[in-house]
Amino acid sequence: MRRGDHLAAFEQLVLLALLSLEEDEAYGMNIRHVLREQARREASVPTVYSALERLESKGFVSSCLGQATPERGGRAKKLFRVEAAGVRALDEARKTLEVMWQVGGLMGGPSER
Repeated sequence: MRRGDHLAAFEQLVLLALLSLEEDEAYGMNIRHVLREQARREASVPTVYSALERLESKGFVSSCLGQATPERGGRAKKLFRVEAAGVRALDEARKTLEVMWQVGGLMGGPSER
């Protein structure tokens, strides 16, 4: 991973939410819904799209336009997909957190705190 390509906590949640969605359902409002229902995190639509733009600039997600729909006034949804680099970044973030939990004495044995 290049320097500066680490994942912020919210970016990790967005990637995980995105991975839980079917390809044709992987757009901002549904990601926001997963964050609210599963992670118990409220996030505005602009906050979700800002995170998605950062993730796309890092090469962790890609996007394309879906089909235009009458429900959206003929506009197409912007659909997102997690790339292999995004999965690797999530795995690296998980491993780093596991190490730090162990260093902090909170994993793998009783804590002396």
